[in-house]
Amino acid sequence: MLKVEPQMILDHIARVVANEMHAFQQEYARMLSSEVVLIDTVTRYIIQQKSKKIRPLLLLLSARLCGQPNAQTYRAASLVEVLHTATLIHDDVVDESDTRRSLPSVKALWNNKVSVLLGDFLFSRALSGMLAIRDFAALDMLSHATELLSSGEILQIEKSFTNSMDETIYYEMIWAKTAVLFAVACKLGACTVGAATAQADALYEYGRNIGIAFQLKDDLFDCVGREQLIGKPTGRDIKSNLITLPVIYVLNTLPPEKRAALEQALAAAETEEQIRSVSALIAAGGGVAYTEEHMQQFSQRARAALTPFPESEVKQALIEFTRFNEIREQ
Repeated sequence: MLKVEPQMILDHIARVVANEMHAFQQEYARMLSSEVVLIDTVTRYIIQQKSKKIRPLLLLLSARLCGQPNAQTYRAASLVEVLHTATLIHDDVVDESDTRRSLPSVKALWNNKVSVLLGDFLFSRALSGMLAIRDFAALDMLSHATELLSSGEILQIEKSFTNSMDETIYYEMIWAKTAVLFAVACKLGACTVGAATAQADALYEYGRNIGIAFQLKDDLFDCVGREQLIGKPTGRDIKSNLITLPVIYVLNTLPPEKRAALEQALAAAETEEQIRSVSALIAAGGGVAYTEEHMQQFSQRARAALTPFPESEVKQALIEFTRFNEIREQ
């Protein structure tokens, strides 16, 4: 059987809304532009990076599933991507990451100060864009998502510091830091084309589940991913002693003495050799397999959320995206 390449699946999905993606790219570039030369230089660098634009893609597909995308749709797609970009820029400062998408990060090319201020600028630009939509429900969704994006990251740090992360809190955390923006993107796409409430809610549920599955896949990369494929350093969560689902599962299944030994190894992991050793322990303890199983369950829930919609090329593209996430390598 021939191996299906993840990029082939994503390219096929993107072709379904190729015209809409082009219109979004133009609006996104306009939203990032600035008369301040340094801001414009950095944002043009960001635009030129090979980003998959996953959230805008899902927003546009959701809009097409329910109607005809319009100027409000492209503005909403740009807002979602601006918010996501701002969080990535700040994340690279917090994580001390010098690479992003196989290229130097903004933090590496400029410095922490520029990165923090640029992220703040993007959040401010997003706020202006939210007001321009002139839709209270959309503004409420976006502002709530913006708040959760930050609180989710802080929750992860807090619970990891206090060794109080469990599976329930973990899912609350990844909902806040990742999945909420997927859910809001899909629902916004529907709302901008006047979709019925039931349709918008179904797409919100699709986005929520695929967003959780997406973060589970990212957490697997930290354990088993190869840096040259992913385009950013692996083992960052282990090195930062951040507790993710693979680790939670293994810690919960080990006897007390072995649990204590793994906790000590996690706390001490600094070198590449130590990180590889911890990753091997997590995989051997079943953490990787457990997380993969749960990722597939959330993928199935995402597909089930699309049941109310009639069969179409767009619906199939949204279904294919769940498969893309399961097999992607970056």
